[in-house]
Amino acid sequence: MQHIDTAIESNRTRERPARHAPSGTALESLIGNTPLLALRRITGPLPPGVQVLGKAEWANPGGSVKDRPALSIIRRAEERGDLRPGVTLLDSTSGNMGIAYAMLGAARGHRVKLVIPANASPERLATLRALGVDLTLSDPAEGTDGAIRLVREIYAEDPGAYFFADQYNNPDNWRAHFETTGPEVWDQTRGRVTHFVAGLGTSGTLVGAGRRLRRYQPGVRLIAVQPDAAFHGLEGLKHMDTAIVPGIYDPALPDEIVRVRTEEAHAMCRRLAREEGVLAGVSAGAALVAALRVAETLNEGVVVAMLPDGASKYLSEPFWAAEEGRA
Repeated sequence: MQHIDTAIESNRTRERPARHAPSGTALESLIGNTPLLALRRITGPLPPGVQVLGKAEWANPGGSVKDRPALSIIRRAEERGDLRPGVTLLDSTSGNMGIAYAMLGAARGHRVKLVIPANASPERLATLRALGVDLTLSDPAEGTDGAIRLVREIYAEDPGAYFFADQYNNPDNWRAHFETTGPEVWDQTRGRVTHFVAGLGTSGTLVGAGRRLRRYQPGVRLIAVQPDAAFHGLEGLKHMDTAIVPGIYDPALPDEIVRVRTEEAHAMCRRLAREEGVLAGVSAGAALVAALRVAETLNEGVVVAMLPDGASKYLSEPFWAAEEGRA
C-alpha cells in the first residue's frame, strides 16, 4: 500500500488547490439572531411549568439591542436619499443608540453628531469618542428629555446639514423589531412564548416585537417596564407619566405596565452576575425584575425578557460592590 500513498502525496504536491481571497463577515450581518438564555438559578422557586428566558442583546456587535433600529433607520434613510455624502446623521441618545449609530456610521462612511446627557456613564462617553462622534453634552438634570430638546434646536438651526434620525418618532425604529426581534423570539421558543417583557425607552422594542408576536399569537401578553419615579437611575428607560412620550409609542399595546425601582434593578444585576454568571446592564436587570414578578403569578408559561445590553458600560457604578440586602 506504500506506493499508493506515495502517488497520492505526489498528486497533492503537483496539484495544489487554487488560492482564493480570504472570506470574511460583514459587520452588519452580525446584528440580530442573539441568544435566548435559560435562567435557572434565579428562577428556582418557580413552578416546573414556568420558564423565564432572557434575550441577550449584548451579543450584537455594538453591544446592545439598539444595533437593530440603528441599522434600519440608516438603511432606509440611505434608500430615500436623506442620508448621503455631505449630510451628517444627527440624533439624541442616552448612549446605546449613539454607539450603534457611530459604529454603523463609521462602517458606512457617515459623519455622526449626537446629543447625550452629560451624566451618561464614562464607559459610554469613552466609546462614543473612540468611534469619532461629534458629541454635544446636555444638562444632566434634564435627562434624555433635555437631550431631545437640545437636538431639535441644533437641527432647526441648520436642517440642510443633517439627517435627523429622530429615534423616538421614527417608525423605522419599531419596524426593525417587527422584522427581526419578534420572529426570532417566536422561532427560538418554537411558538411557545406566552409573555414578552421589554423596557420603555423609545418603546420601539415593545411596539415592534409586540406587534409581530401578536400577529403570530393574539393571546401573547405584552409587559412594558418603566421606572417607578421621574427621577431614577435606569439609563435608557423613560417614566412615561412625566417624560416626553415617544411618537412611536402605542399606549394601547401593553397588557400590563410594571414599574421598577432603580435599587431593585441594581440588585437583580448583582444576582445575575453572582448566581448565573451573566453580566447584564441596568435596564436588563429591570426587565428581569418585571419578568419574575409576572412569572410568579403563573402556573405555566414561557416568559421572554429583553436584556438590552451587558454590564460593560456600567462597571464604574458603585452598586456592583454592594452586599445583597443593602441598597
